[in-house]
Amino acid sequence: MGVAALSGALALTAAAVTPAAARPGPARHPAPAVHYVALGDSYTSGPVIPTQVDANCARSDHNYPSLFAAADKTAAFTDVSCGGATTAQMWQPQGTNPAQLTAVHRDTTLVTLQIGGNDIGFGSIIATCAALSVTDPAGSPCQKHYRAGGIDQLTLNVIRTAPDVGRVLRAVHRQAPHAKVVVVGYPDLLPDDGVGCFPAVPFAAGDFRYLRDTEKQLNTMLRIEALLGGASYVDTYGPTVGHDMCKAPADRWIEPLTPAAPAAPAHPNAKGEQAMAAALLAKAGQRGAPGGHRR
Repeated sequence: MGVAALSGALALTAAAVTPAAARPGPARHPAPAVHYVALGDSYTSGPVIPTQVDANCARSDHNYPSLFAAADKTAAFTDVSCGGATTAQMWQPQGTNPAQLTAVHRDTTLVTLQIGGNDIGFGSIIATCAALSVTDPAGSPCQKHYRAGGIDQLTLNVIRTAPDVGRVLRAVHRQAPHAKVVVVGYPDLLPDDGVGCFPAVPFAAGDFRYLRDTEKQLNTMLRIEALLGGASYVDTYGPTVGHDMCKAPADRWIEPLTPAAPAAPAHPNAKGEQAMAAALLAKAGQRGAPGGHRR
């Protein structure tokens, strides 16, 4: 065998016995850094939950966007959620908080949106139903009030809010055309089985079912608008069932109208924000479900 042939044979033999781990594999390219912007109302901002970092918006550094950003190790994080926000505040300042959409830019890669509760009148609904409960604790005076004209006003409010949510999603896509957009639903506020806990939570017995169904209508609308608007939807209702405001203090993730833990009335406490963060992480996290950014 000639020298050239022998050299070639040795080279082939060496290649054959080289361990696979030592052979160069395909180049790995890290995913782009995540630039995350959180938009939303008080369920996003986390009023009263320590530590409050923005008094104007009652924003906590332990709300679900902050917890998600820390767990997902996002490269950049901007939280402009604000207590009392409606879809209008996406374009309008709210006290010292600028219009929320001003935080969304072309380099934004992830946007979460939790909005609609104040558009349908969340605060006034709670106050009205609580006041009416004493007139008929065993009945459904709140439901009768909102259906007095023959059309359920709360259902109508949900329907009227849908186009506004769709308009927000279109604006987000225009301003951040490469971003993953996630609509976050609302957690379970009242017992999912419809059994109330008057007077601990001062709604009449029949109104627990009515208000539960109204929240489900709101979440269904948000899910549909997300689908139509090219966004994902995160269900926070299902993961929080069994931890509503009627449960014992140790078990509840939503505080009642007289909170026992640091939280606003009828809002998530720290555990509730943690539960929403976990649901978001599973859907949109870098190590979450398919479709999320991955390292």
